This record gives sequence, structure tokens and C-alpha cells, in this order.
Amino acid sequence: MTISKKDHWENIYDSKALNEVSWYQPIPKTSLNFIESCSLQRNSPIIDVGGGDSFFSDYLLKRDYEDISVLDISSNAIERAKKRQGELSNKINWIVSDVLDFSPTKEYAVWHDRAVFHFLRDEKDIKQYINILLKSLAQKGNLVLGTFAEDGPTRCCALDVKRYSFQNFENLLSEHFTIIKTQNVIHKTPFDTEQSFNFIHAIKK
Repeated sequence: MTISKKDHWENIYDSKALNEVSWYQPIPKTSLNFIESCSLQRNSPIIDVGGGDSFFSDYLLKRDYEDISVLDISSNAIERAKKRQGELSNKINWIVSDVLDFSPTKEYAVWHDRAVFHFLRDEKDIKQYINILLKSLAQKGNLVLGTFAEDGPTRCCALDVKRYSFQNFENLLSEHFTIIKTQNVIHKTPFDTEQSFNFIHAIKK
């Protein structure tokens, strides 16, 4: 029997501790640096796609950002983050949804995605993601996107992924976005392995 996408991620967050997943980062320095380079007002709306149990929203709160949404397909991931943050979690808008089913109710100044997009391999799903992204971002909004690079892993969490070079990003996004910053980052996992990521900061045209 084929397990659903949601059940796959629920099981991972139900069975693995915070530091037992490859994407674990005690301090998400690259993402935070990209956010700071957006030169936002502290009340600018930010959405973290696939943020789940990461520390990214914790650090946004520490830096006094006031309008933070976290979207994740896994309710287990979000409940773990809420428990860890305690009362601070009430300052965040938590959204349990597959990103491909997300219907934005407001426009965001920043769409941040570290390591969700590369799990989409079907062209139809990729187009749907971009359409939702465009609906979600305000005019001249910021896209901060990180995926496995062309020399990165081909699989993650028992799933195949799609790797992206900076040229791949340009080819895919140039109709609707202007890429203004790129950075390759080597992420060290809790298992003493390395993963090559490509990050971009793009502005919606």
C-alpha cells in the first residue's frame, strides 16, 4: 500500500527527534542572513513554507519580526514547535497544509522555503507551486528559496528530489522574478555528512 505524502511526514516527525533529521540546524544562519538582506519592516508578513519544527521562526521572533506564518504538511511537526516555544508560539500563525493545497488569505512580503521545493518532481506540481507562490507574494515581494544544489543529494527521507543549479532557477523563475542574490552553502547534518544547497533571493516582478 502506498503511503500518503502527509502520512510520510507525520511518521517522520512522530519517530525522529529534533536532531535526528538531516535538515536540523540549531541556528539557521543562511536563511536569517537572507531575511536581513530583504530590509524589511518588523511588521512585514513572512511565511516559512515547510518550517515545521525548525528554529527559523524562533529566531525571527528573537529579531522582533511581528507577522510570522509557518506552513507545514505535518501537524506533528507544528505541535512539536509549539511545545518547544511555549507561550511564544501564540505569536505565530501556524498553518497545517500541503503547500500545493495552500490558499493564501493575505499577501506576504517574504516567502521562505528551505528544502520543500526540491521534493516536487512532477512538472504539474512545480507549476502549481509557482502559481501559489505568485498569489501569495505581494508586488515586489521577496522569495528566499533553498534547495539541494546540482551536486547535492539525490534523495532525502526516502524520497527522490530534484536538484537545482542557479541556471535552473533562472530558467524556471525569470518570467516572474528577478534573482538578485545567490549562494551555495554546505550544510553539515547531525550525521557528520555534508549536503550542498543553493539559495536564491529573488524579487517578484
